[in-house]
Amino acid sequence: MDLIYRPRRLRGNDVLRKMVREVRVDKSSLIYPMFVREGDNIKEEIPSMPGQYRYSVDCMEEKLAELYGAGVRAVMLFGIPEDKDEMGSGAYAEDGIVQKAFEKARQVCPDLYLIGDVCMCEYTSHGHCGVLCGQEVDNDRTLELLAKTALSQVQAGADMVAPSDMMDGRVAAIRRALDGNGYVNVPIMSYAVKFASSFYGPFREAAGSAPAFGSRKSYQMDYHNRREAWREALLDVEEGADIVMVKPAMAYGDLIREVKERVNVPVAAYSVSGEYAMVKAAAQAGFVNEEQIMCEMAVSAYRAGADIYISYFAQELAKCMDAGLIG
Repeated sequence: MDLIYRPRRLRGNDVLRKMVREVRVDKSSLIYPMFVREGDNIKEEIPSMPGQYRYSVDCMEEKLAELYGAGVRAVMLFGIPEDKDEMGSGAYAEDGIVQKAFEKARQVCPDLYLIGDVCMCEYTSHGHCGVLCGQEVDNDRTLELLAKTALSQVQAGADMVAPSDMMDGRVAAIRRALDGNGYVNVPIMSYAVKFASSFYGPFREAAGSAPAFGSRKSYQMDYHNRREAWREALLDVEEGADIVMVKPAMAYGDLIREVKERVNVPVAAYSVSGEYAMVKAAAQAGFVNEEQIMCEMAVSAYRAGADIYISYFAQELAKCMDAGLIG
């Protein structure tokens, strides 16, 4: 047959396939989300996220060393306090759980890059991401507390802060607080495009952060909307975000791509707890190959345009990259 174009020519063997690969991934782009809680000598598995744990501060070191040894150089910490109140005061307390965790992580693994999730839902008695006025979150009153939270995390040792609350104006408020206290070089990775998603269920169990009433749909985004996604990202860049994030990842590749094409800063994608739990459940039932699915999901996010990939599979992905299964 007289064919000029034969795409299969470039698929003939593994060396050639890797040579012409359009998307290349690297361990340096991985971030691992980690849960820390009050108490001592605690490493408790999260039932809805097999293989993931809540650690007390004194039990963090082994996991941090494992991550670093695998080549994962960045960790995002989520704090789970013992006590909660209406103002979420544990989020910005000098001796709060996540502040203590940053101090410990900085001591035991000084070369790790530490990122602080900035939100209040884990710390408020009502489970919402800010201060309430009646049954609604008061956006503008919440900004001051988010800024205090970000500043306290940086003072405790965080290298970067990542506001996930979805309040309007939070990036600007945090930037002013950091700059005003001399932290002009601390970057902000904004959860710019964060949808009100059913994929978050296992996280809410892990962090004890489910809202006591209502939902977060008045501040997290409607997943039907496309243009709203890149508008949110552009607003955060204007306010000073150094990196913008799309969350979740797996079902939102189209929006990762749209955001990537419109902003001039790096784009992160967060493969969330529900994505992890689905893979684990299907693999345990024998329906899928966990390693292959995990790798394919990661590559799909990079292919869509992600520069950074936040995943509970970060350590396993790093090992797959070493083995040449993805790369």
